[in-house]
Amino acid sequence: MKVAIVGAGIAGLSCALRLQDAGHRVTLFDKGRGAGGRMSTRRIETLAGIAAFDHGAQYLTARDPGFAAAIGAWEAAGVVAPWPAAGDDAWVGTPGMSMIVKHLADRTDVRWQHQVTALRHDSAGWHIAPFATEPFDTVVLAVPAEQAAPLLADHDPVLANAARGCHASPCWTAMFAFAAPLAIADDIVKHAGIIGWAARNSAKPARQGPEAWVVQATPDWSTTHLEDPVDSVVDHLLAALAEQCPGPMPTPIVRAGHRWRYARAVATDLGCLWNADLGIGAAGDWLLAPRIESAWLSGRSLADHMLAD
Repeated sequence: MKVAIVGAGIAGLSCALRLQDAGHRVTLFDKGRGAGGRMSTRRIETLAGIAAFDHGAQYLTARDPGFAAAIGAWEAAGVVAPWPAAGDDAWVGTPGMSMIVKHLADRTDVRWQHQVTALRHDSAGWHIAPFATEPFDTVVLAVPAEQAAPLLADHDPVLANAARGCHASPCWTAMFAFAAPLAIADDIVKHAGIIGWAARNSAKPARQGPEAWVVQATPDWSTTHLEDPVDSVVDHLLAALAEQCPGPMPTPIVRAGHRWRYARAVATDLGCLWNADLGIGAAGDWLLAPRIESAWLSGRSLADHMLAD
């Protein structure tokens, strides 16, 4: 098969590598400038060095034996390490979460900065708009449900409705760097006012640079303030972090914000979506559970369905 995959996150890459291993030709299209997506790592130059922030997914865990084996291979490749602060089974990408995606993407044909706006199907196969490519035999949508639904709608209303029925909550995230360590005892703060999760990112394995914190707002607060100006959101999250700091908190040398519109899916138990007659399917954490492992498993499951037909 000649396969197009829209989205080069964990789900899309997991599907792609399974298909490639079976001898098929796969091309991935991703709107991002490079590897990461919701596993991105942002790096910002400061006078104290480069501050790094895992501003999306914070860590990953493994419950499935196949995914545990994948983590073992990534550890051997030097792109993950345990992070005991988040739990006995917590792992992080090294030196950033984005390294996991980059490691997998380096083995595939990914077209970065290629945002797919429409799909067209005819007797020759699938055409990926707006790009001039040869037609593909099959197409996979490895994007959030909210983005998959409109691409599916003209071709399979049943699959489109399944995507429409799955919604994700947003997450406002702030990033702060400081010239000196904060006097917060723990590297992780959870469920503290408007803070859903905050972490001393610079304390993760294989990190360098100044004291760096990632602060993620609760889903409810993020939803209420979804359209607020980024500076206002950053101010609120900085104040919330200051409440966790004994005594005065120093002025940050870096402050930045990022809005994740589709951060945490209220997932279905479908695993993946696949229409064998048309050769179109979908994969992602929204089809299993809001975890990195689930995205990987969904992509692998869809590949197995495709190979079985």
